[in-house]
Amino acid sequence: MRSFPPLSAGLRRLPRFASAGLGALFGLLSACVQPLTVARSDAATVLANRTMTAPNPGLPGTHNVARLYYGSGTDARRPEYRDSITYRTGTVDASAFARTEPANAKSRKKYWGYDNTAFPLNARVWYPEGEGTFPLVLVVHGNHRMTEFSDPGYQWLGELLASRGFILASIDENFLNGNIRGENDARGWMLLKHLEVFRALNDSAGKPLFGKIDMKRIALMGHSRGGEAVAIAGAFNRLSHYPDDATVRFNFNFDIKALVAIAPVDGQYKPAEQPTPVSDYNYLVIHGSHDGDVSSFMGLTQYNRFRFTRPGTEFKSAIWMHRANHGQWNTVWNNKDNGSYSVRALQLKALVDGEEQRRFGRVVIGGFLEAALNGRAEYRELFRDHRAAGDWLPPEMYLTRYADANTRWLATFEEDVDVSTGTAPGVRIQADSVSTWKESDSPSRARASTFRSNMATIGWNNAPAGKDTTVARWPARIAVTVPDSLRQAWQLSSSSALLLTIGSTDQKPGPRKVSRDTTKRDSTTKAAAVKAPQKKEAPKPKRPPKDTVAPDLTVELEDASGRTARMPLSTFGAVRMPIESYIYRRKGRDKTQFPTLAEPVMQTYVMPLARFTSAAGGFDVGSLRTIRLVFDRKRSGAITLDDIGITR
Repeated sequence: MRSFPPLSAGLRRLPRFASAGLGALFGLLSACVQPLTVARSDAATVLANRTMTAPNPGLPGTHNVARLYYGSGTDARRPEYRDSITYRTGTVDASAFARTEPANAKSRKKYWGYDNTAFPLNARVWYPEGEGTFPLVLVVHGNHRMTEFSDPGYQWLGELLASRGFILASIDENFLNGNIRGENDARGWMLLKHLEVFRALNDSAGKPLFGKIDMKRIALMGHSRGGEAVAIAGAFNRLSHYPDDATVRFNFNFDIKALVAIAPVDGQYKPAEQPTPVSDYNYLVIHGSHDGDVSSFMGLTQYNRFRFTRPGTEFKSAIWMHRANHGQWNTVWNNKDNGSYSVRALQLKALVDGEEQRRFGRVVIGGFLEAALNGRAEYRELFRDHRAAGDWLPPEMYLTRYADANTRWLATFEEDVDVSTGTAPGVRIQADSVSTWKESDSPSRARASTFRSNMATIGWNNAPAGKDTTVARWPARIAVTVPDSLRQAWQLSSSSALLLTIGSTDQKPGPRKVSRDTTKRDSTTKAAAVKAPQKKEAPKPKRPPKDTVAPDLTVELEDASGRTARMPLSTFGAVRMPIESYIYRRKGRDKTQFPTLAEPVMQTYVMPLARFTSAAGGFDVGSLRTIRLVFDRKRSGAITLDDIGITR
């Protein structure tokens, strides 16, 4: 970094008029800076009562941690992979996946000393000392300056996981960074080639990892482009041929149990021009509200199309963290999401402290791997309701999504354009006294982009209207019917739970229409209309102020005998208005860059049916007939609704 004299010293050497001119310029620049605006946190209330009794998965475990490197032994740019290796590995021909223009390929080969026909297999590994076989986790970075190496930036994860009995390898793919595009399939394929290395290391008698790797408990983890790469690797792992060139054969079929995507991109690679299909893994995706690189929660598109095709123990979760950025998941990248320009471009003062952001990463990634690789089911509670982790988490705001392989869907709004039908056979949806009721694609924060998942928007206005404004209005409601055949097939019981995914909006629907009284004579006649004086054109209505009241509502369940049980939605999680975030320093840039200042991430509420039985004696969970959302806790408002299901 170049050094410059203090600005004040330079000003002292300028003529008076020049100093005055610069002062005016600085005043103008200051006026262009967005005031620091951060949404008020409710963490002191929401995270006040931790209910989990399992050990904190974000704290170090009992194992001593050892480290080793493996690599080519000839790397000109990376001395650790040349001089410090425990295992020497070969190279791989990635030319079918990583394609570069001739001029670019020439300059890159000059820097690295090799091209895409001879990529090295380099990694730094943290592992627990002692006897035993341990689960294997691979983490890979995303795109960054290729001359500032990214793989050391996950030491915070390596040391934590190794102390807790996992082997973690941070994979070197810096040779895929920089001025290269269309290479994400190569990033995913390289991860699978590293799993082949570990299979060989597990059989290397006399070496540190001999017999220590449990190749039936594997997780892949990636950051940024690496976050998309893990989904690609998950798809390639089960394919026999490369989708874009079937002359390239695959034979991987590793026992990968889990995928973790950290602030991922999505869609930079499309196999056979289709979004990458992934199913039947455990899947976790995390993202920050102040991500200055991937500024929209792109990982939700992968989350939404992630499918479970059979019952099992797998689950998926998406977590949005307020004030987290893109780079602080990697200590090399840190808070400079736009490189050196970040200080001038991004609102860095709004960010959560980097170590606090990584504390969140330790807790949720540690808990996820304990559940997915070690079968520790108690850690699932963290993903069903993050409030259960309470003081384990940094005191910030979070939005979470959840589903599992045992979830049966009543309505996902994906099957047709009929708003009155559900996903499962026989499910009907009815609306009573609502102002808005429609289905549409879920918008993302990125302009002209969506999360590629249909949702319903429901608005209501219970305000009195008409001549008699003292009469209370019947609260608007939505009802979802559960047919007898589904109740029996799904075996509903007190161990079942209802899943509702709901998002808030700042819409304020207008007054509910009042039914016309047809018993009274209409005094308006054609003749009277002709004689009536012409009215002046009414002024255009002002845009209504944004709604600021959170859309709490009542969840009402009815059994086959007509007995009901009712509980507020807020019993099962925080209900908030949209959480706005300002990423950029320049005043007004967020408003021009994004169609909305709040990322429209919805919240999944997991509601144990046993809670409703406790709330209303005599209510029969097994004969659940109707699920109602009653909008009786707020006079008017609107929500988005998605993914209504039943799980165990």
